[in-house]
Amino acid sequence: MKFPLYFDHNATTPCEPDVVEAMLPWFTERFGNASSVHYPLGWLAEEAVETAREQLAVLIGASPKEIIFTSGATEAINLAIRGVLEALETRGGHIVTLATEHKAVLDTCKALERRGISTTYLPVGKDGLVDLGALENAIRETTALIAVMLANNETGVLQPVDEIAQIAQQRGIIMLSDAVQAVGKMPLSVQKLGIDLMPLSAHKMYGPKGVGALYISSRLSKSKLVTQVTGGGHEKALRSGTLNVPGIVGFGKAAEIALDRMSDEGHRLAALRDALEDGILSLGGAQLNGNKERRLPHVSNISFEGVEGKAFLIAINKELAISSGSACSSITTRPSHVLTAMGLESQLARSTLRFGLGRSNTAAQVDFAIQYVKDTVEKLRKERWE
Repeated sequence: MKFPLYFDHNATTPCEPDVVEAMLPWFTERFGNASSVHYPLGWLAEEAVETAREQLAVLIGASPKEIIFTSGATEAINLAIRGVLEALETRGGHIVTLATEHKAVLDTCKALERRGISTTYLPVGKDGLVDLGALENAIRETTALIAVMLANNETGVLQPVDEIAQIAQQRGIIMLSDAVQAVGKMPLSVQKLGIDLMPLSAHKMYGPKGVGALYISSRLSKSKLVTQVTGGGHEKALRSGTLNVPGIVGFGKAAEIALDRMSDEGHRLAALRDALEDGILSLGGAQLNGNKERRLPHVSNISFEGVEGKAFLIAINKELAISSGSACSSITTRPSHVLTAMGLESQLARSTLRFGLGRSNTAAQVDFAIQYVKDTVEKLRKERWE
């Protein structure tokens, strides 16, 4: 085994070798601009982009024309939220979202509040799930957007997005669902979910960093989304800028591979996750966070009593590459907003490990991780009380 063992696949994933191979020609031999449509190099690049659009559409059950490429999921989220609220300004501007959303959603909502938009941040239960009755009660006449993520990036908890989308449709409200952690890990269909907008990211599914996409349902008229990046009219005038052809090609290849491997890999990772939890939770003072039934197959979030958060992570990271929560929030010493929203007190939230299993993880690695975590916790607890 090569140390440190990587257990942080929710933060990012390594590029699949076949993805890298698919990308390489588009850096050198086929370097054309996809918007240069007057000669073959441009035609080839445009064709490659459209192939990737089709590959991604197949993965999520969409039409290729419903896929807009971006620089990543954060840009896609900003386009979706800001674009909808700007388009529907006359409605009054109210957003309903969850206290456990990714910071890309929460911080965008906070920024819009400074411009007069109001936001309702719904609480979740101890299991991480939203109460649908509370969500319905939060809707106002001025509600323009409901933003609820499909799978939480820290706990893996799956929200009842299909039911929420039905509520949104009945009230004539646009529905956004961040599916960054779910796409490529579990079967999903945007048609069955009934959502209007869904951001995606390549590097969470063994593709390259710096490329993402936004699914925009054909049900959503163009007048309901105002572009946020202007300057050339690329991507149906919804996201200007020269397309990252190598990255988009890699994204498409990653989507194709994910679709092919999803079922077998999902079952394999769920078995590894269950073995990991059985081993670690046998340790006293360890608790699993989030709903055990409604969650992704590869994610486990466990808190440990009796250890200090910073010292715990430093000790663990000597042999395991793992985090306590979102990589996007790891620069702060504050406890996870997801776990505190679920009712964990600050000290326990800081003493948490988020296991994100992936293709490289094996049963032998899981066995090592179990023993290493247990030994580290017991050592730190002993030192604390000596």
